[in-house]
Amino acid sequence: MKRLIVSCFVVGLAFNANAQNYWKKNAGKTAKVIFTNASTNEKMVDKGTVKFEKMVQPKETDACIFVDPDFKYQKLIGIGGAITDAAAETLYKLPKNKQKEIIDAYYGKNGLGYTVVRTNMNSCDFSSDSYTYVQDNDTSLKSFNVSHDEKYKIPMIKEAQKAIGKDFTFYFSPWSPPAWMKSNKSMLKGGRLENAFYQTWADYYVKFIKEYEKRGINVWGLTVQNEPMATQTWESCIYTAEEEGDFLKNNLGPTLWKNGFKDKKVMIWDHNRDLIYQRATTTLSNPETSKYASGIGYHWYETWNNKTQLFDNLAETQRAFPDKFLAFTEGCKEQFDMSKIYDVKLGELYGKNMINDFNKGTALWTDWNVLLDETGGPNHVGNFCFAPIIADTKTGEVHYTYEYYYVGHVSKFIKPNAQRIGSSSNRVALTSTTFMNENGQLVTVIMNDSDSDIDANLWIEGMAAKLPAPAHSIQTVIL
Repeated sequence: MKRLIVSCFVVGLAFNANAQNYWKKNAGKTAKVIFTNASTNEKMVDKGTVKFEKMVQPKETDACIFVDPDFKYQKLIGIGGAITDAAAETLYKLPKNKQKEIIDAYYGKNGLGYTVVRTNMNSCDFSSDSYTYVQDNDTSLKSFNVSHDEKYKIPMIKEAQKAIGKDFTFYFSPWSPPAWMKSNKSMLKGGRLENAFYQTWADYYVKFIKEYEKRGINVWGLTVQNEPMATQTWESCIYTAEEEGDFLKNNLGPTLWKNGFKDKKVMIWDHNRDLIYQRATTTLSNPETSKYASGIGYHWYETWNNKTQLFDNLAETQRAFPDKFLAFTEGCKEQFDMSKIYDVKLGELYGKNMINDFNKGTALWTDWNVLLDETGGPNHVGNFCFAPIIADTKTGEVHYTYEYYYVGHVSKFIKPNAQRIGSSSNRVALTSTTFMNENGQLVTVIMNDSDSDIDANLWIEGMAAKLPAPAHSIQTVIL
């Protein structure tokens, strides 16, 4: 058995298959520490190394993170964010050098290691206006074209794709079918897809995939519907669990397979953690529906009105469907305020959610907009939000929030196909997760979002490294 202790950090440790022998052979090994600390304004700073020393049995008074590489769980598909109309429009309003800076900051070799891109099919709230890809009442979809996306969105996606390379993972989500396909005859404020247009709408997805792939953007996957239980002031469409299942079983799934897209990863739900178990167990109860679904997507917005995030719902859903991956498909801090873009709580919101999501089985993690402007938009319904990078399109200044750095403490060091490893914290204030990269690095992320400094230990098979965990800090340790 092997164990590992840390405090608010990410730790990377190279070890062989027999961790016990590894630690016996490598007593005194040093580990590199990358550190972000709000009180000192340090952001992803290299703090040198720490040494592992013998520590057979920790005391209850010892704050520890324990890691055991014998216990292996889900593999990471990737981490990234959404390139929406708003993100792309904002990017191309900036000077060329700032455009390059932002692409490099996320996708470049020295950036955050993002490999996942999500985008919207048809408009969403983070578009400057409502749009579709077809003319009204064109049931044959002969007028289908994505020229709207060629001005901003497709160029930015292709820049990300170029920088990411082979690990590029791209998926899309619809917010609403065209108004003429819906019961309320509007893309906004909910409504339902009319039964008569189920097949037309399924064909629409195929058209979208073909047009994007024609432009060299390989589509890895898609969600059936963004937030299918939310009647929003912006683009939205309601499906019950049964309706979503029927559409997938009878129309979308067979249509994808018939057109040679059996490999595309279809994700159901794509809404909050609160109903994820009910939706999954209902929608996937029919094997003929379940065979078309690869994953179960979710958001975090159920957390804003209460203090208890529903992370356990993820674990229960994963236990019920071990053959489906869990995908965090969207989350952000709402109610944008430019005066608060340097608040560490923005980063801690991301750190807490990412770490707990991974510990409950999540394999894909996608932030919402990768970039927004000085208003928290553009957004055609006034739903302005935060993003990890905020760009002032009037001055050209680029602002990196704590969201950017906290996500980076995970995404920069934990690579696609890394496997989550068993870990445990003995302090509520220390939140932690551990992954093993394919090259054998062990990466443990630890965050202290409390107001108190903590002296912690990263402990594995009787060896421990002492790691200070100041209040409101996160760290990465690489061995």
